[in-house]
Amino acid sequence: MPKFSLKANPTFTAKVGFPQAGGETVDVVLTFKHRTKTGLDEFLTSRAERTDVDAFLEMVVGWELSDEFNKENVELLLENHIGVALATYKAYIDQLVQNRAKN
Repeated sequence: MPKFSLKANPTFTAKVGFPQAGGETVDVVLTFKHRTKTGLDEFLTSRAERTDVDAFLEMVVGWELSDEFNKENVELLLENHIGVALATYKAYIDQLVQNRAKN
């Protein structure tokens, strides 16, 4: 039986399908920052004020890629693979809401 705690872990992992132009989507495991309901509401309300890079760095704290997780590499990723920002954003919201719905 899965363990349940009233307080969520500060991070969680999830696979995100990274789209590639002209190629197949590749699943990449990302480590996300957990947010409370209030924290998520604040993040969503202020999302339009952030760049994709800043929003990505506020959601993601690590990845299972051979490249180091840092701002420079996030910029390179999002510049070269346009659909990754949206795919990551959707997966993040889905995971937070899905986890709340299950609990």
